[in-house]
Amino acid sequence: MIQPTVRGLCAALNGSSKYAYVPPAFGVDYLVVGGGVVGLAIARSLALNRPDKTTYIVERHARLGEETSSRNSEVIHGGFYYPDDSYKTKFCLRGRKLLYEYCDTHSVPYKKTGKLVVGLEHQRPYLEDLFRKTQSLRFPNFGTSTALVEGEEGAVPARLLTGDEARELEPDLSPDITCALLSPETGIIDSHTYMESLERDVTESENGSVVCATTVTRVDAAEDGWVVQMKTTGSHRSEESEAEADAVMARTVINATGLSAPFILNSIGKTLSPSFSPINIWYARGSYASYHGPGVSNVKHLIYPVPETGKNKHSFTSLGTHLTIDLGGNIKFGPDIEWIEPPAGEGWKADGSLVYDERAMDYWMDHLIASSKQIPSMYQSVRSYLPGIKEEGLQPDY
Repeated sequence: MIQPTVRGLCAALNGSSKYAYVPPAFGVDYLVVGGGVVGLAIARSLALNRPDKTTYIVERHARLGEETSSRNSEVIHGGFYYPDDSYKTKFCLRGRKLLYEYCDTHSVPYKKTGKLVVGLEHQRPYLEDLFRKTQSLRFPNFGTSTALVEGEEGAVPARLLTGDEARELEPDLSPDITCALLSPETGIIDSHTYMESLERDVTESENGSVVCATTVTRVDAAEDGWVVQMKTTGSHRSEESEAEADAVMARTVINATGLSAPFILNSIGKTLSPSFSPINIWYARGSYASYHGPGVSNVKHLIYPVPETGKNKHSFTSLGTHLTIDLGGNIKFGPDIEWIEPPAGEGWKADGSLVYDERAMDYWMDHLIASSKQIPSMYQSVRSYLPGIKEEGLQPDY
């Protein structure tokens, strides 16, 4: 793991015991906490495949998918960057296939744009190794290896191109690009339509429900499951809300809270295992910039640089500041990576490397506003493979 040099955060939900125990008012079979794309997909599967069970999904924002699910590149990845038998690789390969099938059957807009991973001469060994890997991967049966057996169909179609072949596809690429990997199965998706489709299947199911503007404040182990305490407010960040606490008995809780997931786990960890050690978390912000200007004439593919690797080929924190296209043909660069840290002000529990205070759990929300601060460094990163772009054509976006 690449260790950032900024302060991290070690906190637990209700670590200060602010919220006293409230007996549950009713019970549910499945409670999914977090209404992003992952939580929605899980809730949909439960609601449709187990219609005799009750499935609730609770989301702290007023609308679903307000965090990571709506702040990303909307890319359906090929599935070849990560270690062969890792869950990242297995989920990406299987997920790509399932996601395209879902889009076809549910009228969710998408496009297989293909992706070019482009490299300079000194990066050729990385791309050649990546290409060899694409030729060896198969669609996983979970519990088995992803290694390709002779005669089986590969999961990642790909071509290794020369620089000239890459420029035939994208003429604006730098003449310094000497090699590239083409992944034709990579694509883009309308993430908002996708989430609306998942939500509709939950709400129209026999026993599925979606509840927004509802924050989980406490989780306690019980004999038959978990007592989950919540409050419903107009804004989950309102500390002085007059909303009364409600609690439910959930036989099964699914923690799909994304950036907040460690806080729930830290609050119940000792219940799960006496040897549990709290999970520390470091946040990194990724900035995007829309682009209008020269140097990207008729671009058709997603274009990615070779990632900056650390001590090994899988040791990287970012895939690089890349070019993406949305379904409307708009061009965007990003994300870059910028480590952020929680404040360690007066009255906050902290040492030199960590902040221990649940009040800091949402500090990253203060960093959501798109800023022009990163534009110069993003421009320098992008012009290494697209030298014709102009810095003044970049505008902060997300």
